[in-house]
Formats: sequence, structure tokens, C-alpha cells
Amino acid sequence: MPYTIDIGPAPANAPCAQLGQTRDFARVNRFEIAAYRIAIIAVHGSPPAGCGLFAKAHQHDFGTYRTLVLEVGDDTDPLCRAYAEAVEPGLGSWLEAAMAPPVEYHGAAASIPRPDLDEITIGALLSARPGPDGHFAIPAFETIHTHLAAAFPALDEVAKARLAGPIT
Repeated sequence: MPYTIDIGPAPANAPCAQLGQTRDFARVNRFEIAAYRIAIIAVHGSPPAGCGLFAKAHQHDFGTYRTLVLEVGDDTDPLCRAYAEAVEPGLGSWLEAAMAPPVEYHGAAASIPRPDLDEITIGALLSARPGPDGHFAIPAFETIHTHLAAAFPALDEVAKARLAGPIT
């Protein structure tokens, strides 16, 4: 039977856009959800067939807000069940995915230092890359790099090209 797991708008211990408080809330909330989707993929991999990570709109007295959800199409599929169990708690911080917070908060104002989601993904790929000897600094980096490279192969190639190119 299909079901949905609400993962949240951002990692549990990270600040996030607040409906009715954050200026330009809808734009910031959507961006944060998209970045959180990348972070979940970094840590847990892409959802298996029969599951999907999506932004879900929720109605509130102050307006509409969105959260990241996992839609599970078939709860009898062991891969979907295992993935759902893994992602249900969400993340505690952006650092778990080798990512800097995608949004900076200054009271009611929010700024997005890197507004391109591809750049956020490339940044995580570069942060979690192996060293020149092919070894990863910590085991989590191997997991993050492997998941992101599999989910976003073209961006992995861009990250590799930046490493090989001249430093400017």
C-alpha cells in the first residue's frame, strides 16, 4: 500500500525558512527543500524504483509551506522499506552530507550564497572527494561521494574537471 513519509524542510538542527517570518518565504523554502533532497541523496543514495523524494505543499493559516517527503509506492518491496527506514529520521545537519548550509539567516532576512543547486552538488562532491592516493579522509565521504556521483554523473564530471584544471 502506498504511503508518504514527511522528512521535513531541512536537517533537524539547522535553521530553516519560517512561514510568516522569513522574507520571500516561498522562494527560500523551495530552494531549501531542493537542497535537502540533494543532502538526503548524498547520505542515503537515490531512492529505489517505487520510491521518490518530492516537495509536498501543506496549507497553514499563514499560507503554504513545503516539506521534503518520501513517497513509497509499494511497502512490500524490501528495497523501498529499507530506504524508507533509513531516510525517515532525516538528517541532523547539513554537514552530514558534506554540505554548507544552503541558506544563511539574519533575523527575518535570508540569503542564498550559492543559488545554483548544481553548484551545491558540485561543492559536496568536491568536499567528499578522495585524496590523490584514492582514499577518502573519512568513511562517510566515500558514501557521500559515491551516492552523489551515481545520482548526478554529469556534475561529478564537472567536479573532476575543476580539480584537473588550473587554479584561478
